[in-house]
Amino acid sequence: MVSLAAFMEFLDTSIANVALPYIAGSLGASNDESTWILTAYLASNAVVLPISGWFAGFFGRKRFFIICVLLFTGSSLLCGIAPNLGAIIVFRVLQGAGGGGMQPMCQAILADTFPPRQRGLAFALFGIVAVVGPTIGPTLGGWITDNYSWRWIFFINVPVGILALFLLYRLVEDPPWAKRSAIAVRSFDYIGLGLLVVGIGALQAMLDKGQEDDWFGSRFIVTLFITTVVCLSTLVIWEWFHESPAVDIRLFKNFNFASSNLMIFVFGIVLFAALVMMPQYLQTVLGYTATLAGLVLTAGGFLVLVAMPVVGQLSSKFQARYLIAFGWLLLAVAMFYTTREWNTGLSFRSASYLRVAQVAGLGFLFVPISLVAYVGMPPEKSNNVAGLLNFSRNIGSSIGTSMVTTLIARRSQVHQNYLTNHVTQAGQNFPQAVQALAQRLNVAGLESTLAQRQAYARIYRQTIAQATTLAYIDVFMILGVTSVFMFLLSFALKKNEPGGGGGAAVG
Repeated sequence: MVSLAAFMEFLDTSIANVALPYIAGSLGASNDESTWILTAYLASNAVVLPISGWFAGFFGRKRFFIICVLLFTGSSLLCGIAPNLGAIIVFRVLQGAGGGGMQPMCQAILADTFPPRQRGLAFALFGIVAVVGPTIGPTLGGWITDNYSWRWIFFINVPVGILALFLLYRLVEDPPWAKRSAIAVRSFDYIGLGLLVVGIGALQAMLDKGQEDDWFGSRFIVTLFITTVVCLSTLVIWEWFHESPAVDIRLFKNFNFASSNLMIFVFGIVLFAALVMMPQYLQTVLGYTATLAGLVLTAGGFLVLVAMPVVGQLSSKFQARYLIAFGWLLLAVAMFYTTREWNTGLSFRSASYLRVAQVAGLGFLFVPISLVAYVGMPPEKSNNVAGLLNFSRNIGSSIGTSMVTTLIARRSQVHQNYLTNHVTQAGQNFPQAVQALAQRLNVAGLESTLAQRQAYARIYRQTIAQATTLAYIDVFMILGVTSVFMFLLSFALKKNEPGGGGGAAVG
């Protein structure tokens, strides 16, 4: 039931992506302006995630969850009827705020509801919605936009939200440690909240606009970077000494918790980097439609549905750190294999197989990493643990998306320069290739001069496609090397008792 609400939120992190041009056209906005529809949602979402534990203490967890679902559902309706760009951005901020509280509350409720030996299965259920939601979002959003209207990508949340509210009110009860906290009520952390809002808002804006504005070549991006560093650094110092911090920084003194946050951060980078790269390449280089490119991701989504419950069962028999190590190893092998198979002749079947290989390791990561984060943590900290863990994953997702965009653009330029330096008139094969292609075009019916120009144009397009392909291979190689480092870090994690959920460390 709580996963139903979380699934709505995960779906909305990506469902609007493909609809941006339609939204911009309908509301009389430019494509650049329409990207704030995504940035506004991600920024408010990221702000609420790390302080959701504090809000749960302030309102009580069940009451806070209900507020979040109400806010998310109501703002979804308002997004669907928004008359202009300014209105939809405001409503997306509200929607992101509601969604930011739903993710960690769902995970915390699952952690507290299921006994320790079944906690792996509970996290597997949450992992399914966390991975499958963003995966099917673009495909579903494209289909709804093509067949109905972009407004329905928001309207579909309303009946699901109403059902989730009804079930939440009837079935969920707070344990004693999840009820309203007198300390949280007494000491509202205005300064911590303000630093978080400004710091995360600046970070999200920087990630969204960095590549477009040439990163540190832009005074605006430099200002955002300085604002981010100053605010977040001050936040860490302030929260460390606060009686009731909005963000419980002191949890990072626990090595397992700190390591699991680093791993889930990298997990978010890899998940969204690969999720962005595959359909982007298929559409821009190979000419796939948005729907067909989305279908390539479908097989991987089905694998996650099967793998997550299996990993949940395995977590009760094997130490989490070994499952995590196996997951990173699978992911590294998949990324290195992708660098060998990635080419301009990639077929639909081959792309689908590569996507399956890429997500195979993800199933072995989400559940055990979540389990490791709870090792040695008292039950009353479950809200804070879930909030920070989801925050790390979401920030990783934002950085992964921005990283992919930047690296592909920069590496494509490098490879293009290298290839064009070799494809010149000085080369012996180049004039022959141009002449042979021009002759074939001439035989096909083109006039000689036009055939010559077409030959040059086609070879240039092929050069650009090759340069872009090499850039994607570079990014996959980086993701593979990163996965190897995470594989090695896995063995530094403390042991957990298999089937013991988030119990104390035993060694």
